[in-house]
Amino acid sequence: MHDPVDLLVVGLGYVGLPLAREAAQAGLRVRGFDADPRVVARLNAGTSHVDGVSDEDVRAMRATGFTATCDERGFGAPRVVVVCVPTPLDRDGLPDLSSVVRAGRMVARQLRRGMLVVLESTTFPGTTDDIVRPILEESGLRVGDDFALAFSPERIDPGNTEHGVHNTPKVVGGCTPGCTERAIGFYSRFVMKVVAAKSTREAEMAKILENTYRQVNIALVNEMAMIAHELGVDLWNAIECAGTKPFGFAAFQPGPGVGGHCIPIDPRYLSFQVRALGGRSQLIDVAQEINDGMPQYVVGRAGQLLAKGGGGLPGARILLLGVTYKADVADQRESPADDVVRHLRERGAEVAYHDPYIGSWTIDGAEVARAEDLDRAMGAADLTIVLQWHAHYLEHLDASRTPALFDTRGRLDERNVAVL
Repeated sequence: MHDPVDLLVVGLGYVGLPLAREAAQAGLRVRGFDADPRVVARLNAGTSHVDGVSDEDVRAMRATGFTATCDERGFGAPRVVVVCVPTPLDRDGLPDLSSVVRAGRMVARQLRRGMLVVLESTTFPGTTDDIVRPILEESGLRVGDDFALAFSPERIDPGNTEHGVHNTPKVVGGCTPGCTERAIGFYSRFVMKVVAAKSTREAEMAKILENTYRQVNIALVNEMAMIAHELGVDLWNAIECAGTKPFGFAAFQPGPGVGGHCIPIDPRYLSFQVRALGGRSQLIDVAQEINDGMPQYVVGRAGQLLAKGGGGLPGARILLLGVTYKADVADQRESPADDVVRHLRERGAEVAYHDPYIGSWTIDGAEVARAEDLDRAMGAADLTIVLQWHAHYLEHLDASRTPALFDTRGRLDERNVAVL
């Protein structure tokens, strides 16, 4: 198929599908590519697999002509290609750009004069210029002369009903000023405000900075939570009081760890790059260590709570409530709940969970028991730990339903509830 297409989105996950939807709603002819044939089949059948994009949204996209494919021969002749593939960590905790490289090579085989290619996958500064550009130029075409290349960091926030693709400012940085102008012109068709970065490197760094800022500040309040517990201070109240200051303070809340693709992953991309240069990102690295250690701290506190009643973790029945990384979404990527289970199992506890969004859950090959009846499960547990406050729990949960309750999110203000 070589019919003209305004936009081809490569990677139809949490970033790519909302982008495709917004562009289609703005009247662009959109096509999508995903390596997973199951995703492609579902989308072509009018079914969404992403929080925040409904089945109705997908059917509306289909009505505009949107189709998905897992065959690069189905690219059509796109004027713009936006790459939104995953950039995880490998088994050694190092940046894994294999999906970006594969997507780049695939796009290079289909590259045509006049095309705009944009990378949205989060990565370290220099990726677009030093890795993607050479791959694309293997086609014989040259950036600036024959095609445009830019980076634009995704700013998708799953579950956020106030800010989406259309009304969240879009940062773009091109390999050349002309590339930047092409990218601005494209995104301006369906995004309210587009901000020009100096180059691809500044645009890449902007994304890393946004999430490193959150990583460091969350680590700060997590460390404060541990200190406040030892001092007998209600940190949640202290945060509320500090938040009344109209300048110089931004409130962050402690928790059992950080999750999602962004905060646990993105700062490590920058740390990797700094180490490659022979240095160390000291503050960032310490923040990662603090946040990575929170699941173990939570389990340690759980052991202390059980000990007060004359028990302990070995053989204890522990119920975890809310195991996604964020409230009211079905996204478990990098959820700290995974490590909480690992530490509980290491200390001999029997673990079950309840989450209205997660039907089954397996950690290291071993299934975690799912509680179907919340009230019965809470009554049978020796300790219930709230890891994530879904709206479902806000209406139905209090300390009277379970022998002991540990709230790691600080929502309950009751005498017989332990808080982080």
